[in-house]
Amino acid sequence: MLLGVNIDHVATLRNARGGVEPDVIKAAEICEANGGTSITTHLREDRRHIKDEDVYTLIKTIKTKLNLEMAMADDIQKIAQEIKPYSICLVPEKRQEITTEGGLDVAGQKEKVTTFIKPLLDAGIIVSLFIDPDENQVRASAKTGAQFIEMHTGSYSEAYGKDNEEKEFLALKNAAKLAQSLGLKVNAGHGLNYENVHRMHEIDGLYELNIGHSIISRAVFTGLPEAVRKMAYLIK
Repeated sequence: MLLGVNIDHVATLRNARGGVEPDVIKAAEICEANGGTSITTHLREDRRHIKDEDVYTLIKTIKTKLNLEMAMADDIQKIAQEIKPYSICLVPEKRQEITTEGGLDVAGQKEKVTTFIKPLLDAGIIVSLFIDPDENQVRASAKTGAQFIEMHTGSYSEAYGKDNEEKEFLALKNAAKLAQSLGLKVNAGHGLNYENVHRMHEIDGLYELNIGHSIISRAVFTGLPEAVRKMAYLIK
């Protein structure tokens, strides 16, 4: 498995004071140098952490791959078409949420998703859909033209160490197997940390894990290089 490091919360800390520290670009460079195989950023409609100028600079400076998380917003679609990141991950977005609260409802808006991602696919950008590990969502995703799904691991992460852990884990495992049988590649992320990430090894064929909050939180105490190296080690 590969490790995509989400650096949104470096930007969150920077924006708390409205200055330039900590430097998002420097954070990306440290992540790359210590085992991150891609850099993930979520350019939200409300721009609460990552800003437009961040992604324009990242695409010019990072040596690995930029994975741009985005909602179905026309202005952000235009930015993606302009900068041409290696990949985009389409996510749902609510204005008042603290973090992404669930997967995209592809099954309920398949035609809209298909239409929205077509120009991105035509531009040569790999498209992933962030969905809950649900059979209907997986089957709908396979009909949109997207090459990847990213399974929302939030329910598993919340259940880890509790009675319903196995139920939530099997949902991920079964969704991944179904997706692969339909020709989709599979990533995963949300809520994964240094304690619960080891079970991702039990899911055959996972391509990349996208992890941010846990790494940046650990970095407060250990430094970012060690935090990334430790997570990269755990997922290899």
